[in-house]
Amino acid sequence: MKPYSQDLRERVLAAVKDNKLSQAQIAGMFKISQSTLEKWWQRQRETGTCAARPHGGGNPRALAGCASFIRTQVKKQPDVSLGELCARVAATQGVRASPSMMCRELRRLKLPRKKSRSTIVNARRRA
Repeated sequence: MKPYSQDLRERVLAAVKDNKLSQAQIAGMFKISQSTLEKWWQRQRETGTCAARPHGGGNPRALAGCASFIRTQVKKQPDVSLGELCARVAATQGVRASPSMMCRELRRLKLPRKKSRSTIVNARRRA
């Protein structure tokens, strides 16, 4: 979710400083929650600015360091299943990953994740 624009923040706080309406009325007028207005007002008083704080960054990807290993494994065996690939990464790299996590990592690396329909399965050709 993107932060509210700086222009909106400044207009809301200008209305609060004007002191003609209550905070609840101002929040309703600008279609924001009253708690958001109170947080902006408190941040303005404490820091001198109501600007949005920088994004915290989130959690780092567990499979980020395994990219080259995953690429080589998929190159060696293009029809490897997600479960098998997770087991190989856990055995060699020491990183536990779920199949859904591996699927997202393959998508980030732009590697194929589906088995080819033209490959031989159990030494039998499909009709």
